[in-house]
Amino acid sequence: MPAWVINCYGQNNVLQLASNMMLPFIRLPNEVIIRVHAASLNPIDVNMRSGYGATALNIRRDPLKIKTTGDEFPLTLGRDVSGVVMECGLSVSYFKPGDEVWAAIPPWKQGTLSEFVVASGNEVSFKPKSLCHTEAAALPYVGLTAWSAMNQIGGLNQNNCAGKRILILGASGGVGTFAIQLMKAWGAHVTAVCSRDAKSVVTKLGADDVIDYKSGDTEEQLKPLPLFDFILDNVGGSTEKWALNFLKRWSGATYVTLVTPFLLNMDRLGVADGMLQTGITMGTKAVKHLCKGVHYRWAFFTPSGVFLDEIAQLVDSGKIRPVIDEVFSFSEVPKAFLKVEQGHVHGKIVISLFNKI
Repeated sequence: MPAWVINCYGQNNVLQLASNMMLPFIRLPNEVIIRVHAASLNPIDVNMRSGYGATALNIRRDPLKIKTTGDEFPLTLGRDVSGVVMECGLSVSYFKPGDEVWAAIPPWKQGTLSEFVVASGNEVSFKPKSLCHTEAAALPYVGLTAWSAMNQIGGLNQNNCAGKRILILGASGGVGTFAIQLMKAWGAHVTAVCSRDAKSVVTKLGADDVIDYKSGDTEEQLKPLPLFDFILDNVGGSTEKWALNFLKRWSGATYVTLVTPFLLNMDRLGVADGMLQTGITMGTKAVKHLCKGVHYRWAFFTPSGVFLDEIAQLVDSGKIRPVIDEVFSFSEVPKAFLKVEQGHVHGKIVISLFNKI
């Protein structure tokens, strides 16, 4: 089968189109094989191409270290998939061949920039009926990342969001555009921080207030606004030095960042020291801010077919829609990577395989 793979970590020139990759096969009874109709790119794909997270991901792939170094290659990138079930393992009863499904594949597994991909049954969900495959492929990874941050870590849900003030930093990217819609679906007031050229996009998604970080200091622009109950930080860096000052103190207000040093620490320090340093950093920051009356949390992508079921209901009810910056053909994958790497993508970059395969 055709697949875009890398045989070493590096810049965009390491991407190679392999036309004779071995077809995947079911190893476990709970797995399904999906024929990929569309995939999409996320920043993690660009980072993984360069070797980010390799230490931790290789441990997840091979916990007993049975295999040799570099055995993850050839590595197929891509996390999102929308397609059709081709084959099911013996214990899979919820799906059958021919079902239209979508999923987000964990980063330690072979990815979706290929004709076929294997997924665990509990990672898969029926595709929203209201979306075509190209549209559906834009949502799973960013949707599950936002769901993990806001629902699982932040404790927000459809029953407790009414009237709450939410601040989203980096609101025009894939996670940000999904988070805006999720919070509006649950009745919250949303303030979005993005660049001026993305203002119309986030406004159409329902953002109540929009802050243009290019028109002046973001911190100064936020000061006239009432304090927030929840902050989702997709930016990281210096933002956490001032962002937590805009939370309501001693009210259960929470700051959740998706930019964590976990994988970087393991790459830089090794497994043991990296985990130790990560634990110390996380614990120190959590205690420091708890003493100031706010909660500090990290969030990570979590694969889940159950959560995708809930997202699909929101999509089919018209409350969430995909935001697609551009669609590339399968032959244009390197070009798509460059666009993601350059940044300032409004929504998602989608790869269509339907016309190719």
